[in-house]
Amino acid sequence: MWLPILGLLVGIILGVMTEFRVPAEYSSYLSIAVLAALDTLFGGVRAHLQETFDSNVFVTGFFFNILLAAGLAFLGVHLGVDLYLAAIFAFGVRLFNNIAVIRRLILSRWEAKRTQQQAENAR
Repeated sequence: MWLPILGLLVGIILGVMTEFRVPAEYSSYLSIAVLAALDTLFGGVRAHLQETFDSNVFVTGFFFNILLAAGLAFLGVHLGVDLYLAAIFAFGVRLFNNIAVIRRLILSRWEAKRTQQQAENAR
C-alpha cells in the first residue's frame, strides 16, 4: 500500500521542483489523466482496506482509465464536443465515492480498536 503513495509524493515533489510547463492545448488531457490516476490510486487504497486488492487489476485499471479518458478527450476535440467533461464527471464521482468508503472503513476500524481497548482496560 505504501508504494503508490510514495510514487504520488515523488511525482508531486518532482512536479513542484521542476519548471516543466504543459502547453495549453494539452491541459484537458492532463486534467483527465490526473483524475484517472487519482481515481485508480484511491480505488487501490479502498481495495487494500477491504482486503480485496489485486495488483493486476490495479495496474491494468490505471492504464485503461487513462487511455479511455484521453481517448474521449481526443475524440471530443476532433468532433468539437466537450467529451472530456463526461470523463471528468465520471472520475470525479468515483473519486469522491472511494474517499467516502475509505473514510468509513478507517473510522469503523478506529472505533472497533477503541472499543476493544476500552474492554481490555475495564478488565
